[in-house]
Amino acid sequence: MDSAPAAADTTAGARSTYQVSGMTCGGCAKKVTGHVSEIAGVTDVQADVAAGTITVLSQNPLGAADVHAAVQRAGYQLVD
Repeated sequence: MDSAPAAADTTAGARSTYQVSGMTCGGCAKKVTGHVSEIAGVTDVQADVAAGTITVLSQNPLGAADVHAAVQRAGYQLVD
């Protein structure tokens, strides 16, 4: 009998990557990820400062306007 816990399904949900203007340090990344994490349905946000991007994992696809507004509240802009 195998008593190992079942692996989590990491394929469920949606993944989107956005380019963020002005995110140049760990503090910037923390601020942006904090605001984006507050969007309903977001399960994880990963920032890549070197690339200037955030990758957002969510239960369902997010509206770009929601992400744009959260990034703006953090003091940054999405690159179109």
